[in-house]
Amino acid sequence: MGIPRPPVVWVAVGSIALISFRFSQPPRPLTVPSASPSYPMTATERRASASLASIFALRMLGLFLVLPVFALEAARYPGGDDPARVGLAMGIYGLTQGMLQIPFGIASDWWGRKPVMIAGLLMFALGSFVAAWAPDLNWLIAGRSLQGAGAISAAVTAMLADLTRDEVRTKAMALVGGSIALMFALSLVLAPLLASYIGLNGLFALTGSLALVAIAAVMYWVPPEPLVHVDRPRGSIAEVLKNVALLRLDFGVFVLHAVQLAMWVAIPALLVTAGLDKALHWQVYLPAVLASFVIMGLTLFPLEKRGYLRAVFLAAIALIFLVQLGLLWSAGLAAPGLGWLGVLLFLFFCGFNVLEASQPSLASRVAPAHARGAALGVYNTLQSLGFFAGGAMGGWIMKTHGAYGLFTVCGGLMLLWLLVAWPMKASSRTAPLQPVKL
Repeated sequence: MGIPRPPVVWVAVGSIALISFRFSQPPRPLTVPSASPSYPMTATERRASASLASIFALRMLGLFLVLPVFALEAARYPGGDDPARVGLAMGIYGLTQGMLQIPFGIASDWWGRKPVMIAGLLMFALGSFVAAWAPDLNWLIAGRSLQGAGAISAAVTAMLADLTRDEVRTKAMALVGGSIALMFALSLVLAPLLASYIGLNGLFALTGSLALVAIAAVMYWVPPEPLVHVDRPRGSIAEVLKNVALLRLDFGVFVLHAVQLAMWVAIPALLVTAGLDKALHWQVYLPAVLASFVIMGLTLFPLEKRGYLRAVFLAAIALIFLVQLGLLWSAGLAAPGLGWLGVLLFLFFCGFNVLEASQPSLASRVAPAHARGAALGVYNTLQSLGFFAGGAMGGWIMKTHGAYGLFTVCGGLMLLWLLVAWPMKASSRTAPLQPVKL
């Protein structure tokens, strides 16, 4: 008996021609080093990369610790018997985050990165403690909204771009992207254990405490801001939105995180079907993430030095597309093999980590220096909205069309992104080596 093909597949495939037409004009060439010599990181660049990656890690660990247990724990609150409101409480973080990334990014261009980062982390901590105190679902929604209002991703990535040279920026961004992936895998191990001891309110209190530690890191570990912020011209959103190369990257980060979150609506069930108890899923996730870091280090950085960044970038998109096809095939099996699913997740994280490292690096290079915060604000807005769309639409597609429909749409989105990204060009000109002013 054949597996029915849901109508959503025709929506995904039919939209390819419509959206890709907008991006058919040749973009401005990306300034990417080609066949450049190996430039080691300076002490300042190493300190900036480690400290800013730790801020991302502390913040994202708190967020990820909540996700695996949120739906079950939130159902115990007064008002938690409404699945729609529980879903709103989970997803509203991404919505408020997406709304405020651009204002925070612009503010960091005007008033400096560190003040904006501290203000955002204070807001995030306040929201975490409100959620920890919340006596009912309404207050939990309010706390999650305040958490999202601490939208510092644009300021952090702009600060990292300010403090690193083009030649080492992908490596620096890889530390940030790697820290996020590692925190995601770690949360899958720790969340059920911690929730059994301290509950959801305790997890939120821990999240707020981690945010306060991150504030201390901003104040005492992150290097001083470059003097470049003093009396320089300021960029505008209109300037950023006219840059086709940036629009391609904005579209890509939306698709990447929408697909990432949507996949996890169905993957846990596939692992259970394969015979792995849900408490042991980390035994698949964690090795896949750690092994993918090794592959990224052996491929992305050496190939970028040889001028193959475009090829690696497109190959990573194609790899995730092929993973969706593999998951689509697995969804039609009565009992997919656990080893096969482990290989697919390993391949997914290989592609995901390469894109997480290279996309913000490319965005920071393409963006004008005076509008870097605004450009990365738009970029991170699309990232947050991708999380929101992936969770909301992934649940709806899973409910109406099942795992087959979900992976069909995810595959269609990845194919669409591949077509949108294909015309990107990398310049053969090597960017000049500029010192970082402190």
